[in-house]
Amino acid sequence: MEWSVLFFLNSIAFGVGLAMDAFSVSMANGLNEPHMKAGRMSAIAGTFGGFQIAMPLIGWLCVHTIAVQFKAFQRFIPWIALLLLAFIGGKMLYEGIRKRTGEEETPAVGFLSLMVQGIATSIDALSVGFAIADYPWSMALAEALIIGIVTFGICIGGLMIGKRFGTRLSDKAQILGGVILIAIGLEIFVRGVL
Repeated sequence: MEWSVLFFLNSIAFGVGLAMDAFSVSMANGLNEPHMKAGRMSAIAGTFGGFQIAMPLIGWLCVHTIAVQFKAFQRFIPWIALLLLAFIGGKMLYEGIRKRTGEEETPAVGFLSLMVQGIATSIDALSVGFAIADYPWSMALAEALIIGIVTFGICIGGLMIGKRFGTRLSDKAQILGGVILIAIGLEIFVRGVL
């Protein structure tokens, strides 16, 4: 593969495709925290973008070092994503249902939950490492950076949409966010198993 317009278009297309799960989770986070500030939005979108950069590079490194073991791991990716997102979504759903009227604001998604979301939504990007295995390191890095930048932008959009509806849905937002995360986990699982 050579540097070309096609390379950049392909990278952007990979970024859009891989960012859809992170977009949906970002919307759920926006629903969960409708008064989120710009700095926090950047941190959340940056987390998703960072994982989308790291995972293809990890996949690329695996192909060049431990390809046989990584192929065996690939069949567990849908299960891992389902378990992680179902756990976080179930927790949000539970907290939203038991929330008492009188509580002021839904608690923000914590650091650990955000890391789990980042892993769960980007774990399928490991397989991109196989698709770009023939690329030299510089091109693999460029592709991963483009994917991360596209993901960042898409996640900012998801957070903004979620925030807008979160203020309108107020007390139901956390429940809806939990349902969305569980649905995304199921979708990743079904897509990965079939």
